[in-house]
Amino acid sequence: MQIPPNVTDRAFARLSEIGAGAEGKALRVAVEGGGCSGFQYNIDLDEPKADDLVLEGQGEKVVVDAVSLPFLAGAKIDFTEELIGARFVIDNPNATSSCGCGTSFSI
Repeated sequence: MQIPPNVTDRAFARLSEIGAGAEGKALRVAVEGGGCSGFQYNIDLDEPKADDLVLEGQGEKVVVDAVSLPFLAGAKIDFTEELIGARFVIDNPNATSSCGCGTSFSI
């Protein structure tokens, strides 16, 4: 059994601030082929699907599809606000390298 991703309180709080759950939406975190390092994260608001892993907190949901889950085992999903902007970020222990954009990685 793989360790599921961990979602921080800050990430759930941001989803609450933008009203995701109230609209029936969840934060979908997926891994796709591509990007500068081989894989890239796709983060979007979406409706949960039957085969998703659903992580819940503060009345909000984060979902990960079955194909992406092995790539995100033990990862931390967080929300950060910096001078360059606010965004959801993923700290992934499975990534052996990543690029400057923060959305592309390799394993």
